[in-house]
Amino acid sequence: MSSGVTPAPECLQRFEQLKMSKSLKYIFFKLNDTRTEIVVDKTSDSSNYEEFLDNLPSDGCKWAVYDFDYKLEDGSQRNKLCFFSWHQFNYFMCLTRNHRSPDNAPIRAKMVHASSKDALRKSLQGISVEIQGTDLTEVAYETGPSYLC
Repeated sequence: MSSGVTPAPECLQRFEQLKMSKSLKYIFFKLNDTRTEIVVDKTSDSSNYEEFLDNLPSDGCKWAVYDFDYKLEDGSQRNKLCFFSWHQFNYFMCLTRNHRSPDNAPIRAKMVHASSKDALRKSLQGISVEIQGTDLTEVAYETGPSYLC
């Protein structure tokens, strides 16, 4: 199911910058405020994976691309572009906020986010690995080599 949401041109421009010039290490994407377009939320040239993880929201959804460097057992250096689809909601906080409008409901945001992912993902040519995470243990650095091979 498609939401009809498409990536802004800047999304593809920044992705090409990450992929071709290696001047970026990661990019975060999000839905704009009206949930009509996917936009660049943040870029960074930092290779600190913990810093990358710190940018995943504790209560919300985002997509990201990370240029993951790793070594094989023989010592040779490799890298793969990893696409992250992040869905994290603090349901206790949602219950206590007394949401009255369906537009503010976490489940609606999650549905729009999930149905918009393919539009972004398919536009990013060269992704090697796709990772879906709902908590930090699923995207921890220690887990990385298992989904890279």
